Amino acid sequence: MLKKSLIIYVLIFIPLISCSSQEKKKEVMNKKPMNMTEQDWKNKLTPEQYHILREKGTEYPNTGAFNLHFEKGNYHCAGCDALLFYSTQKFKSSCGWPSFDDAVKDAIEYKLDKSHFMVRTEILCKNCGGHLGHIFDDGPTQTGQRYCVNSISLIFKKDE
Repeated sequence: MLKKSLIIYVLIFIPLISCSSQEKKKEVMNKKPMNMTEQDWKNKLTPEQYHILREKGTEYPNTGAFNLHFEKGNYHCAGCDALLFYSTQKFKSSCGWPSFDDAVKDAIEYKLDKSHFMVRTEILCKNCGGHLGHIFDDGPTQTGQRYCVNSISLIFKKDE
């Protein structure tokens, strides 16, 4: 009987929690200074950028353009062009995504992420709310941080 009750509980309440999480996600994505509708975002971004920045997707590891990219310059948000990272903050992490040990001051918003049965800290562009990736406390530099970022969420501007 207990096993049957547990199965019923899982079948009923997990989908409700998931739906609630999706609604909160949409709500958060629309509370940023940029007054754009989701349709505006779809028109502005490529389908891949929209999936990462607006639907909180993740690109496959070792596929991003900036994973092994080490030119001097700055990394900006692909959604709104806000400056997010300097190339001096980038390091080779071998995790499959571009990694930075710090971010431009006040450029990033940090949010608790309990999705996919994990507890992580999501990083978002503070200007437009675009999903960038996650931050971890396992970085090899003095900061001890590793900003693990989707290449698709970034635009690189080379130093002149």
